[in-house]
Amino acid sequence: MGERLTKLDWLKHGLRTLADNGPGALKVGPMAAKLNVSRGSFYWHFQDIEDFRSELLQHWQETSTDQIIDALDARPNDPELLRDLLHEAFARQPRVDRAVRSWAAHDDDVARLVAAVDERRIARVSQLLVDAGVDTTRAAHRALFLYWAFLGQAAVADQRHRSLAKDALNDIAHLFGGPD
Repeated sequence: MGERLTKLDWLKHGLRTLADNGPGALKVGPMAAKLNVSRGSFYWHFQDIEDFRSELLQHWQETSTDQIIDALDARPNDPELLRDLLHEAFARQPRVDRAVRSWAAHDDDVARLVAAVDERRIARVSQLLVDAGVDTTRAAHRALFLYWAFLGQAAVADQRHRSLAKDALNDIAHLFGGPD
């Protein structure tokens, strides 16, 4: 890269590195070499590798959860929100989420962050269901079940079974989001 890298450039590269090679590959020298820049570029934006890893996880949380929930919250309450969320969630590439979860299995700090992200995601889906007329207890159960399905999608090895047509997702949204 000929131009100066931004903090965001480093974070995006970090997520790709994490997804491709795991947390052990999050090292300054190899990442800088891959980007064809000096290590000084890294240290311009981050104090050290721990600072980078912390900001990387924060960036993952913001892009995979906070921004999506904020976009939902900015829309007027409408029964199509659950459908739209399912379309977005199940269309995403699960590589980064899978890598973060794998990292969490070996790092308590990462595990705490992932648990907080899970809690926020499930709570927001549950609220969408309540807003659609589902009672609170059933909404919590349905939200958890939908979240399990979302997480399980990443584990499916056969590409033929890793996605559903929009009509199928619409049907599932209707099934889960309808009043009792």
